[in-house]
Amino acid sequence: MGSLIGNLRGTTFVVIDFEALTPAGRPAEPTEVAALALVVRGGRLVEDGRFASLIRPPPDVPVTARDLAGGMTEAALRSAPPPAEVLAGLERRLTSPPYRLVAQHASTEAGLIARQAPHCPTLGAAPMLDTLRLAKRVLRGLSSYGLDALLRHYGMPPPRGRHRAMPDVEATAEVFRRLLADGARAGHWSTLLDLDVAAGLRPQPAATAADDLPVQGELFRPGH
Repeated sequence: MGSLIGNLRGTTFVVIDFEALTPAGRPAEPTEVAALALVVRGGRLVEDGRFASLIRPPPDVPVTARDLAGGMTEAALRSAPPPAEVLAGLERRLTSPPYRLVAQHASTEAGLIARQAPHCPTLGAAPMLDTLRLAKRVLRGLSSYGLDALLRHYGMPPPRGRHRAMPDVEATAEVFRRLLADGARAGHWSTLLDLDVAAGLRPQPAATAADDLPVQGELFRPGH
């Protein structure tokens, strides 16, 4: 693990998660995003900042009770900033390249980011690592590779607020650390390129943004 950590120095890993509505016949609409930055410091992969925001869904997309998790309310969603504003706010915190995004079942996050790429070009251009793919490489024979199954495998209780973006990001970040360590010990990877080969996704082509509103920041705190 030590050689892997040394080889990851200089890269910022941004663990990211969206919650979203899935209206019939149209793309998913994000309702919340959270991101947690990880960097190598002192020989360990440590947190370097975080960001979280609710996201206003389009007015014609219904919000049902099953869409509201962990204290989220429809009133809070309807008064939240629109997606263009939120993603641009996250973009402004991305000041320490190069980046790798990290997500559980990362193709879902990649699609949501692609739709907002004009407002977050750095985020939209960053390659992704999928913890689900890492887990399939390291943890052979599990009946499921969903986040809950990976938490059970590692003896970690589901986070309070599961299915909210930040608790899920925190859980994914810890699973990512453990998968890196297990894979390094097993000889699956020792460099960033090895991780890209094992679990990398290239950025999706940018889609037309649904919103085009001014930029406003959120709470990505500096970690230095």
